[in-house]
Amino acid sequence: MMNEIEQEYLTFLLDGEEFGVDILCVQEIRVLSPITTLPNKPDYIKGVINLRGVIIPIVDLRERFAKQALKYNDQTVIVILRDQTAIKPMVVGLVVDAVSEVYKFSDKSIREAPDFGNKIDRCFIQGLASHGEKLIILLNSQTLLNQDELYHL
Repeated sequence: MMNEIEQEYLTFLLDGEEFGVDILCVQEIRVLSPITTLPNKPDYIKGVINLRGVIIPIVDLRERFAKQALKYNDQTVIVILRDQTAIKPMVVGLVVDAVSEVYKFSDKSIREAPDFGNKIDRCFIQGLASHGEKLIILLNSQTLLNQDELYHL
């Protein structure tokens, strides 16, 4: 009998919903620090920060997902994601409302997101996992770390 593969996900809140990302892609969680804004960019790209000599783009995930923008507060954090598999690793900072938990989910416990046809973009959704009564939206880290998808207008 084969063992089920369990994967850990860091979860965070966005507009009251809980989202999760593969913890292996999380480089660190940072307190919101000053962001250098850049000209001529979509609203959801907040600018860049200098993290130990590396310039990292900062994306407000709430705005990227077309949710109402929120004034940042002391719960607001930046989750730094890093693609470990790429030759030239992409690093991005995601502004989220608050960090929640770390959960382990087996492959069997992750359900595919329903198909909404071409009207709704599911490219960022890896699947849905339940924890008790709540449903956690698991995000596809590879898509989040794909410049063409993340910065697509």
